[in-house]
Amino acid sequence: MVKRAWILVIAALASFASIYVAAGSWLAVVVCVAQLAFVRWRHGWILAVVVLGSYAAVLGFGTSVGILGFAGGALLLTRARPLAVPVVGSAAVLGNADGAISAMLIALVVYGLTTLIRQVEEITATRLALAMSAAAEERLRIAAELNQGLGKALAAIAAGARAGDPRAETARASLAEARAAAAGYRAMSLAPEITTARAMLSSAGIAVEVRVGHEEPLGPAGALLAAVLREAVTDVLRQATASLCVIETGRVFLRVTSDGARTADDAFLDDLPARVEEAGGRLVTRLTDEGRLSVEATLPDLGRPRADNDSYRLSVVLAAAVLLGFVAKGLMQTPAHLLAPAAALLAAIVVLQLTSVRGRHMGRLAVLTALAYLPLPLLGRSWLGVLGFLAGPVLLSFSWRVAVPLAGLVAASAAVAGHLMGLPVPAQVNYTLSTLVTAMVLYGLIKLAQIIKESRDSRDALARAAVVEERLRAARDLHDLLGHSLAAILIKCELARRLGNPESELRDIAEMAERAQADLRSVSGDHRDLLLPAEAGNARAVLTAAGIEVTVELSHPPLPAAAETVLSTVLREAVTNVLRHSTARHCAITASTTADGHEVRLRVRNDGVKDGPIRRGSAGIGNLTTRLAALGGTLSTTREDGWFTLEAALPSDPAGLARDADGVGAVAGVELGHDRRQVVADGARGQV
Repeated sequence: MVKRAWILVIAALASFASIYVAAGSWLAVVVCVAQLAFVRWRHGWILAVVVLGSYAAVLGFGTSVGILGFAGGALLLTRARPLAVPVVGSAAVLGNADGAISAMLIALVVYGLTTLIRQVEEITATRLALAMSAAAEERLRIAAELNQGLGKALAAIAAGARAGDPRAETARASLAEARAAAAGYRAMSLAPEITTARAMLSSAGIAVEVRVGHEEPLGPAGALLAAVLREAVTDVLRQATASLCVIETGRVFLRVTSDGARTADDAFLDDLPARVEEAGGRLVTRLTDEGRLSVEATLPDLGRPRADNDSYRLSVVLAAAVLLGFVAKGLMQTPAHLLAPAAALLAAIVVLQLTSVRGRHMGRLAVLTALAYLPLPLLGRSWLGVLGFLAGPVLLSFSWRVAVPLAGLVAASAAVAGHLMGLPVPAQVNYTLSTLVTAMVLYGLIKLAQIIKESRDSRDALARAAVVEERLRAARDLHDLLGHSLAAILIKCELARRLGNPESELRDIAEMAERAQADLRSVSGDHRDLLLPAEAGNARAVLTAAGIEVTVELSHPPLPAAAETVLSTVLREAVTNVLRHSTARHCAITASTTADGHEVRLRVRNDGVKDGPIRRGSAGIGNLTTRLAALGGTLSTTREDGWFTLEAALPSDPAGLARDADGVGAVAGVELGHDRRQVVADGARGQV
């Protein structure tokens, strides 16, 4: 965007200089180049070149005094800005009123363009710093929040174990708090639910199309839309008749469309319609004209804080000043008896210009075209300058491919009109160039304001993305790391009570509480690598304590820290699922490489699987899918003859495993989608 801004500045200033070059003043090139250099570097000697070159062109080569506007504009950018007034005044003394007005306009344009491009550069330069600051601030907030509750609880559990009191109630409450916190952080974003939905639909052989049009974070609205998406996708999987599912999101809007449905029954949504209605929204199911089932949820748009419009106001004020300056120049050449109608027409043109700077207004452009050409036979030469007021809106209203030829035609029409009026060739050239100059100045001022808005939106979107990713990282770690540790502590506490609080069990509880405190620090942002053999040993101890017979066989080669960490996290989640969702009596944990040596696979199998459908779209499976995807890995689950198997596969190439195991770098883990508004988590890349 900085490059685009500089192109606009160069084009606008070069267009001004072209008028004086066409009049035979080669010094105008030197002054223009020096002016551009001063905009970039602000050295005193460059300012001196601009000022001295401008006066040398006027006094030594007879150049129009309008060129002194470059000197005035350069002075406006320094602490010596009061000197710009006498510079413009000297233009009136050395030339005439028309030249003085030109000098004033050039000075204002130089100042305005420079101020706007500085804003673009500043916003671009602070983009990454703001995102990092936002992520760090969110990390500190999460750390303070977790340490206040879970940190104190873990310290109390460790102290109780050392004192001979296994605090099972505290462990149970802490586990519930960790799960609630993870759900809360996750609910701020819809992206993880979309990732999980796509993975589940794809694994069921259903084609998926995802069209993301919302901005993260969505806050409470995200939680409701995520719940609707989860239930809609679960129903598609339950029916098992769909071949295609389309997921679309808007600002606070979600639509899930699938084929294979015969009715628009919404019983699967349970109480969601009432919850959405309570939030001021609407949730409906209907059959489309193509016979597809569509679930649509719309929530109130609370909007975002309004952006600072200072840059836009500055561009409009400067555009108004330029317009009024050209109006004054035109009226000075108008015969006295035609001043009144000319002034009325020019006032109408200025109003149309200032009310059409945003968007395309074809009706106003048509009126502006009529006002530019129809008065020419009556007002003659004095009206030729108005054609620039038409060329500027043309550049703003159409694509560059269309706008440039049209603006060229407008400029050429000025030359044709001048020829028909019998003006000398130099005058025809001057009016043609003036038309282009006016167009470029108006276009540059408004377009720069738009670039500033785009830059600011991009910067803010990156900061929001960093905050969202920090929350998702905390949610993943709470669920996968700390959730497992607290579940294991709870089992140990209950076992210790049944056994009469033996010292060995109490010692284990204290050690597990200390490891959980380390996990909490990891959730709060302190990175900690995990080792698969150590996690396998912990898994054996926890499962054995729950009365489950365990076999462990680790034959994998040495792995990079990132790979061991993510596989250890998978093992933790698998063990937690064995304890929560089965009545297992046997569990087998294996880690090995494939026959071709290209993959490392971790497999956890257990019996005692409960009857009923497999849980779809759970947070744990979604988290693991995201973590493995960040390293090019996959996750699969199967159930057969009462046994449940979870298998994680990672490429064995260390070069492919050198990235962040979580896929959640502080800022590098987030990016903007192709529309520059969409926020995509790094772990979800390729999924949403």
